[in-house]
Amino acid sequence: MKRIILLLLFVTIFLNQKETHASEILKVKLKNYIGDKEELTIQVKGRYTTMNGIEVISEEVEHILTIKKGSILLTNQNEKMSFDDSFVLIPDVYDEEHVITVNNKKYLGAMEFMIEDGKYIRPINQIPIEDYLKGVVPFEVYPSWKLETLKAQALAARTYTMTHMDKDMDDTIQYQVYGGYEWFEQASKAVEETKGEIITFDNKPINAYYSASNGGVTENNKNVWGETARVYFPIKKDPYDPIQPWTLTLHKEQLFLKNIDASTLNWWDKLVEKDPSITESMKNRLKKQGYEGDIKILSISNLDISPDQNESNRAKKGSIKIEFLRRLIEGTILYEVVELNETAIDKIRPLIGGSSFKSYLIDSFEEHDRYYVIRGRGFGHGVGMSQWGASIMGDKGYTYRDIIDHYYPGTTIKKIDDIQKDEEKKGETSKSNEGNNGS
Repeated sequence: MKRIILLLLFVTIFLNQKETHASEILKVKLKNYIGDKEELTIQVKGRYTTMNGIEVISEEVEHILTIKKGSILLTNQNEKMSFDDSFVLIPDVYDEEHVITVNNKKYLGAMEFMIEDGKYIRPINQIPIEDYLKGVVPFEVYPSWKLETLKAQALAARTYTMTHMDKDMDDTIQYQVYGGYEWFEQASKAVEETKGEIITFDNKPINAYYSASNGGVTENNKNVWGETARVYFPIKKDPYDPIQPWTLTLHKEQLFLKNIDASTLNWWDKLVEKDPSITESMKNRLKKQGYEGDIKILSISNLDISPDQNESNRAKKGSIKIEFLRRLIEGTILYEVVELNETAIDKIRPLIGGSSFKSYLIDSFEEHDRYYVIRGRGFGHGVGMSQWGASIMGDKGYTYRDIIDHYYPGTTIKKIDDIQKDEEKKGETSKSNEGNNGS
């Protein structure tokens, strides 16, 4: 109920802004740049009040947010306020003169702070979609790219947003990277010049998937997420994608047990794996799977990529075996093993990490005595628009409509307002026909 009230209050601020509607306001959790923090530093520029409109937060003053006994404590040199499990800061006016800074990153709009998992403070930004997109486009692609490419990205991002409004969206690559109020002129221009335009099929917005590079071959959504296959996500060669070849080398032995001397001071902290960028991803994934405590990867004693491929020549299955040590809070150290055999490849890639295991379009897999080598192409799932391919199309003089038509064939670009009008007309026609039938 509190969040509904917040949304209504925030909407009233926007109603005075030209051409702004309640349906255009988005909530986005801030995780990507904030991380999981038990303490946050905030500042406000312009007048901000809490949800009840009474408590005013001092401008240009550094405030510290902490958690104490299940409540959020806001303090500075002169003030101390305590809130239950969450509180909201709302600007008197929505404009660029009202800015809230969270851990040195700037945001427009309202900001809710809530306790997450009983120990972290999670900011949730509320902002109109068009301004949200100005903080997405330059962080999803390079803002120096051609305007037409940026427009295509704006359409894909806006359409994706419209079809994920009911999700608990955040600012990470799990949804779309959002950089807050760090705007770039060319990217903002792309958003403004395509305002309200989305990609549709049968008069409905599509799930406008996109990735960095498809490796020269697009992918169908069914192969990645098991959804109903969509005709506007065909498997075809992409002459514009720059291929993006990559090589992953992963050592079998990350730590040698025979070299570990548990009798020395701080021996655990001195253990450093051979491939720390990869093992860090493994640790994070293992923790998400319930392995609590501090983790050290001993070995990847088995890794295999099945030669079986789908229609786009992407890998389907693989195997992996990870051996690791886990130190609990009280100091107990456990030896653990996670093993996956002939499982879906999308269960293995997250363990290794998407920044290293860049795609499922694998050209070769080699096992050597001490390490594995995987070579592939592309970066990401390959469904929908290739961002690098769109960049090359922009360089060649193609318009954003050409780019959208190439990566989402059979779709139509429409204004959101026009779609709503069409639906209203259909409703009126349907009622009219029912009335005629009844007579």
